[in-house]
Amino acid sequence: MTRFDFAWVMGGVALNALAQLLLKAGATSVGKITLATDLPTLARTAFTLAFQPAILGGLGCYAVSVVLWVVALSRLEVSVAYPLVSIGYVINALLAWWLLGETLNPQRWLGIAVIIAGVVLVARSASAP
Repeated sequence: MTRFDFAWVMGGVALNALAQLLLKAGATSVGKITLATDLPTLARTAFTLAFQPAILGGLGCYAVSVVLWVVALSRLEVSVAYPLVSIGYVINALLAWWLLGETLNPQRWLGIAVIIAGVVLVARSASAP
């Protein structure tokens, strides 16, 4: 796997992570969504979400990330590319900790370390003979 191939995957992963954070921001702006409410309230909530700038930005990031992902798949085996997507969990956890003040306890840090180790192993396997 070349650095360029890796960049296609990571570009898609980074945009996917950004999409998650934007969707979270949009969802947070409308408050906790309860499906057990009446239909008019649910419709209002859906309408509000549909035009929430953060939600729209998140969906846009998803769309671009799919394009980058298709390019990456055209260049790499799916058995190599898809496991690399898990680095998005690391990006999301770190950004949620930094930007949203979410807690990362020792168990989560250990999980992040295991994910990183797995991504390194898979990425190195792509260049092994």
